[in-house]
Amino acid sequence: MTLLSEILDHNQEFVEAGEYVQFFSDKFPNRGLAILSCMDARIIELLNQALGLKNGDAKMIKNAGALVTHPWGSVMRSLLVAVFELRCKEIMVVAHYDCGMRGLSSKHVLEQAEAAGISATSIETLRNAAIDLDGWLTGFEDVGQSVRHSVNMIRNHPLMPKSIPVHGLVIHPTTGKLDMVVNGYDNVSDDIK
Repeated sequence: MTLLSEILDHNQEFVEAGEYVQFFSDKFPNRGLAILSCMDARIIELLNQALGLKNGDAKMIKNAGALVTHPWGSVMRSLLVAVFELRCKEIMVVAHYDCGMRGLSSKHVLEQAEAAGISATSIETLRNAAIDLDGWLTGFEDVGQSVRHSVNMIRNHPLMPKSIPVHGLVIHPTTGKLDMVVNGYDNVSDDIK
């Protein structure tokens, strides 16, 4: 049996048993919160538990490293939609210690791509098309600095209202302990806090 078959079989049982009822919510997050976090499998359930969130409390956006790498990419678009269309009033960037993006090398990733059958010609074509593969595929050295970078990209985006607090945190992937890097309330007026 394939992984897809196992998942589809489980899904059928889940729906038939009505287990979805416990997760019911509408599209607006109960806590008015949007969270950008890493896609790491260790924090899928841990993050919500550590933050005291339940289904329906927050909009979750996940990517490798909880990074905002481009002001006009899908992460920023998702955050702007969360604020303007889905009633989010605060944003959290939550990265984690021991992240796979720490020290990630574009050279290594591209070597892996070639080993998986991606031709050197394809990689060179992308480079010649002015795509910065090295920048795009390079991770970070310091998780705190990475969080500050993402918070600044969000907070300083020309379409992001200055009234939205943007917090930056780092979670321990085993214990769930949170370390604050940026208190977003420090950058908004007192009447918003």
